[in-house]
Amino acid sequence: MLYEVTIDGKNHQLQLEPAEGGWQCRLDGLPVKVDAVLNRRNVLSLLMNGKAYDIKRELTTTGMNIWVGTTRYAAQIRDPRSLRRRKDGAGDDLSPKELVAPMPGKVVRILVSEMTEVEAGQGIVIVEAMKMQNEIKSPKKGIVQKLVAAEGANVNAGDVLAIVE
Repeated sequence: MLYEVTIDGKNHQLQLEPAEGGWQCRLDGLPVKVDAVLNRRNVLSLLMNGKAYDIKRELTTTGMNIWVGTTRYAAQIRDPRSLRRRKDGAGDDLSPKELVAPMPGKVVRILVSEMTEVEAGQGIVIVEAMKMQNEIKSPKKGIVQKLVAAEGANVNAGDVLAIVE
């Protein structure tokens, strides 16, 4: 798997391949010895080239931050295969798409109103789960036909939040 990673504006390529007993990791083409354990949600413990790191992921309404100790880095991770699929299917599909809650939580903000034109990937609703705010984005370019969820409403995973046509 090949990922494009941007840390504080600097682009990197991260390649992960299954290997006996774990994963083989290459960063910008160079091999890196990594052992990783997901301690809890959004917290990763890394042993990289013999040095230990605690990595915390913070999702915000404007993006993602990675904390290494007390230092914060703005981060973006892109899977080119996923982007290719989204670009291929997002604009061509004429059928309505349901925007569903990926996890249980509370709707804290609605970013658009009904009958608003949106772009693929544009934020529609913000759902708070476990004290983290998650921006739920439009699956395609179109018009928000219906907002099903209201601000302050509790939602379950899979509940329809909006319909984009």
